[in-house]
Amino acid sequence: MATTDWRPSSSELTDEMWALIGDLFEVPERAGPRIGRPRKWTYRQVVEAILYVLVTGCQWRQLPERYPHWNTVHRYHVGWSKDGTWEAACARLVALERQRQGRDVDPTAAVVDARTVKGASTVCGLTRGYDAGKKTVGRKLFGVVDTLGLLLAVVVVAANVSDNLGGAVVIDAAAPKATRIKKLFADAGFKNKFINHIRVAHGIETETIEVKNLHTFEVQPRRWVVERTFAWLTNSRRLRIDYERDPQVTEGFIYAAHTHMLLKRLTTTPNP
Repeated sequence: MATTDWRPSSSELTDEMWALIGDLFEVPERAGPRIGRPRKWTYRQVVEAILYVLVTGCQWRQLPERYPHWNTVHRYHVGWSKDGTWEAACARLVALERQRQGRDVDPTAAVVDARTVKGASTVCGLTRGYDAGKKTVGRKLFGVVDTLGLLLAVVVVAANVSDNLGGAVVIDAAAPKATRIKKLFADAGFKNKFINHIRVAHGIETETIEVKNLHTFEVQPRRWVVERTFAWLTNSRRLRIDYERDPQVTEGFIYAAHTHMLLKRLTTTPNP
């Protein structure tokens, strides 16, 4: 028997969560006479619908009826991904989490790494490539995190882009937001061209962490932090395969996933 009741999903936001980020998503009403139909759905409901797609990995068209129409939700997500709204929400919560842990808002050290993701058939053109090392066709995610594993910047490119080029692009994106970074930890895939670029352009020194035993699993100093962040992101099923035509939309999903995780962390009372 059908019912209009439902069990709240993990994408539902509490009032406390919405209070932390709501002002970034709510567009002020225009002055003067209203044009068009009255708003049926709140911005909070739209954000919750985006998080539902992110967490469950469902297709846009498979959004449950309790959410706004999928086309409306998709349009908002594309807009918020491209205008930096999701990035701003993530940056605000990263600052709050650093303060909660007794750290300065601006980090002085960071870790960079790359992750290759298989691309669906909707990923095409110049944004799709082949990573010979991982033997994967799709896209490559370059991420910069602080020493707590909190996301500072992310760039999504074709999988055939080298670590030197992709790493330089993501550091160029992170540097204006974290101006106190002076030390960067990276793996051996980031070569001298990358190291020289960030030293000259941003005054950042790089420490390369080599893998000593190639055939034995060992936790790598410093680098394990960014690997853990990538693992956090893949808890959101939408990020396990890249479906988006525009890599900026994928970046928006990544910032949204980190935002969602930090909302839970900042509003959960720790056990005594």
